[in-house]
Amino acid sequence: MRQSRRSFFDVLSGGRAGFDPGEWLAARGHEEYQAQAAQAPEGRRPRPVLPPGVKAIRISSNENPLGPGKAALDAIMRKFPEAGRYPFNSTPADRELVNALATKFGTKPENVVLGAGSQEILKSAVRAFTSPTRSLVTASPSFENCPQLAKKLGHPVTEIKVDSAFRLDLDGMAAAAKGAGLVFLNNPNNPTATVHGSKAVSDFVQRVRSASPDTVILIDEAYHDYVTDPSYESAIPLALQTPNVFVARTFSKAYGMAGLRIGYGIGQASTMKPMAQLKMPYNVSVFGVAAALAAFADTKHIDEERARNTEVRAFTVRALEDLGSKSSDSQGNFLFVDVGRPAADFRDACAKQGIMVGRDFPPFEKSHARISLGTMEEMKKATAVFRNVLRPVTTTAGRK
Repeated sequence: MRQSRRSFFDVLSGGRAGFDPGEWLAARGHEEYQAQAAQAPEGRRPRPVLPPGVKAIRISSNENPLGPGKAALDAIMRKFPEAGRYPFNSTPADRELVNALATKFGTKPENVVLGAGSQEILKSAVRAFTSPTRSLVTASPSFENCPQLAKKLGHPVTEIKVDSAFRLDLDGMAAAAKGAGLVFLNNPNNPTATVHGSKAVSDFVQRVRSASPDTVILIDEAYHDYVTDPSYESAIPLALQTPNVFVARTFSKAYGMAGLRIGYGIGQASTMKPMAQLKMPYNVSVFGVAAALAAFADTKHIDEERARNTEVRAFTVRALEDLGSKSSDSQGNFLFVDVGRPAADFRDACAKQGIMVGRDFPPFEKSHARISLGTMEEMKKATAVFRNVLRPVTTTAGRK
C-alpha cells in the first residue's frame, strides 16, 4: 500500500494534534538534552522540569526551528520503498552524495568523507590525530565534542580561553599548537557565536603549519550558512590546497536535518584517508542521503533561512540590549548573552515559563547563557519571558 506524506506523519505523531514533521526531523532539543545528561551527576535529572500544562519553546540546541525544506521532505518520502536497502545499494547511493559534494567544491570524491552528522567527523579526527603524546588544542569555551572524547581516551587537551570579545584567541592557540596532534578551530564558534575572517584563518593556518607541519587543523564550519560578516569565507578552498587541514560541515543546522544525522569532512586526500579508515560502516541512512542531495541543490531554501535567521537574530539582540543584557557579535543561529547571573538560575527561571535555554558553558557559567534562535513568534514569546526574568531587582530607598 502506498504511503502518503500525511499518513506517514500521522503514524509518527500517534494522532497528536499540532505535530510538526519538520520539528521532528530537526530533533529540536535533543542535542541539549544529551549534553546536559553528559554534564550532570549520575542519577540527577539534567533538564529543568516544566510546570504541568506548559508547552516548551526549545531554544537550547541551535537547530533550524522550521526543519528541512520541502524538497528534502519530498525526497525522504520518495525513499520509503527503499527503506530496506543499505545506503550503498539505494538510489541515489551515498557515493552520489560524495560525488555531488566533490563537484560542488571542485575536487575529487577521495577528498570527501561522510559522517553521521559532523560529530562523527570530529570524533574520528580525535581518534586519528591525537594520542597520549600528541595533544588536542581547542578554545574555551568551544564545542565540547572533541575535548570530551580526547579526555576520555586519556589524550592531553590544551584549552585556550577566548579573548575579551569572546572570539577565539588565535595567537594563544597558535602558540599552543607546536607538537600537537590536532587543533580544533570552530568558526563560527559555539557557544560564543563569534567568527574570524578569512585572512585571520589563513594566517593562523600558515603560522601553525610553519611551526608544526605535522599538526592537523580541523576547521568546523557547522554554522557557515548563517554568517553575514563580509570578512568571512569558507576555509574549504584553503583546506583543499593545504596538507593537514580539513573542514567539517553538517546538514544539521541551516538545512534543518539534525534528526537525520548527516555531515561531511573535506580536505586533501592524504588528510582525509585516516578519516575514511575510521568511518563507521553504513554511517548514513538512505533518507539522509536523499534529503541531503535534495537540500544541497535547494539554494533558495538556504537563502531564505539565512534571511529569516538574520531578522530574528537582530530582533532578539535588540530586545536583550533593551534589558541591559549584551550579546557577543553573533554570526550563528544563537546568542551568547551576559545575563548577569549564573546560567543555571536563568535557565531554571525561564523553564518555569516554558522557555528552554542553553546549558552551562565554563568558564562563563556564572554570567553568560547561550540562547538559540527559534522562529520570530517563538522569540517574541521568549523575550517577553526574559523581560520578566531579567527585570532588575529594586530596593526601597535608604534600606541597607
